[in-house]
Amino acid sequence: QVQLVESGGGVVQAGGSLRLSCAASGRTISSYAMGWFRQAPGNEREFVATISGSGITTYYADSVKGRFTVSRDNAKNTVYLQMTSLIPEDTGVYYCAAGIIIGTMHKSTYWGQGTQVTVSS
Repeated sequence: QVQLVESGGGVVQAGGSLRLSCAASGRTISSYAMGWFRQAPGNEREFVATISGSGITTYYADSVKGRFTVSRDNAKNTVYLQMTSLIPEDTGVYYCAAGIIIGTMHKSTYWGQGTQVTVSS
């Protein structure tokens, strides 16, 4: 079992920044591709970003490309999502996941509990 715990969410003004963290326990995540997803109230969960196990390869949804940066520190068993130039449409519950990359898609096996991000206008 891999346990994933997200943190760093909160309320931020439009144009501001937040840095989310996802801390893993149970086993090392160095061999997993890690993904970030989000879900707004009343909407389906959507893909945000993914990063390969080595950290060399990343992929972003068009809606966040150029504004968000995914990174990882395998020595700390942690993955990050740096969010800048935030807009109200970024509001939602953000989840991290461990899995594999197939093409540009992330196949998720383990999920965290989520952290709330609210962007005010």
